[in-house]
Amino acid sequence: MKLDYLQALKRVDEARGVWILHGQEPLLEQNLLDAFRASWQKQDIERQRYDLNSVSDWKNVFNALNSLSLFSSQLAVEVHGNIKPDASTLKQLKSYIQHNEQNLLLVVMPKQDNNSLKSSFFQLIDANGVNVALTANYPKDRQQILGLEAEKLGIQLGHDAWQWLEQHHEHNLLAAKNSLMRVSDTFPEIQQIQIEHLHACLQDQSRYSTYDLNDALLTGNLAQAMKIFQYLMASGEAMSLILWSISKEMRLLMQLFEQPQNALQLGIWKNKVSVYQQALRRLNPNSFLQWPALLLRIDAAIKGMSKENPEHLVLQAITELCGKTLFASHSA
Repeated sequence: MKLDYLQALKRVDEARGVWILHGQEPLLEQNLLDAFRASWQKQDIERQRYDLNSVSDWKNVFNALNSLSLFSSQLAVEVHGNIKPDASTLKQLKSYIQHNEQNLLLVVMPKQDNNSLKSSFFQLIDANGVNVALTANYPKDRQQILGLEAEKLGIQLGHDAWQWLEQHHEHNLLAAKNSLMRVSDTFPEIQQIQIEHLHACLQDQSRYSTYDLNDALLTGNLAQAMKIFQYLMASGEAMSLILWSISKEMRLLMQLFEQPQNALQLGIWKNKVSVYQQALRRLNPNSFLQWPALLLRIDAAIKGMSKENPEHLVLQAITELCGKTLFASHSA
């Protein structure tokens, strides 16, 4: 079964079997995970988390699903990574689906390409579980999602204000949510937010944004990128948003290197194509091999899943994107 984000939110409490969440919208992923975790706590469902670093890690997942603790009657296993099961592990997945009706296997993956979505793993989940694409491709969808965020804050936006917010953040839902929080804090007595409130609040408080950081990274301006990063940290910008921004540029550059003729199809704006092409000429493609692991390390550090310093790792990513080296690439 395929569900979108809003449909999935309504079914969290009844989730059993196997669910997969995939996409590159950190706001949608975090909101759904928060909803799942709150639901498990409310229902006294034991939660375990596993991170996939190799195919063999799937064996640990199924061992967990098949062995409840003495104090639990239900189990939710949360799995993060981009490694699909191999043939033998797929058999275990089929067996789990057929015989384990009370537990939940929740798999969280980054955005998948069309070939991946046609794989036997996704076909099995489409037929026997729940497949949630964390996307919001249309303005109506984004406004509906952000409308729920505004409702949580007790504010409403006028029609023109929605359009301004959409254009200001270039469809970045997490950045838009942060702006809603900022305008709500700045004008606590106003429920109906208009363009002038957004403009005054965001222009006054955002001397630099993650978009300025991206521009500095793509042009290889390390000094400016460091300055903007330090400003963002001092102004309380969410580390998850900074990671999302850096991750987006790294993935676009890697994709463009593999598909140099498909810049527009990859989502690069027409007036930015030459900037990305120049960045590729400046960078050493061999460095791309280290980027996915570095992004995973940053994510783990932000979530407190490792002892590494997330700021140090983000600085490493910034220097990598600028074509320089700041820290050694191996784990501390």
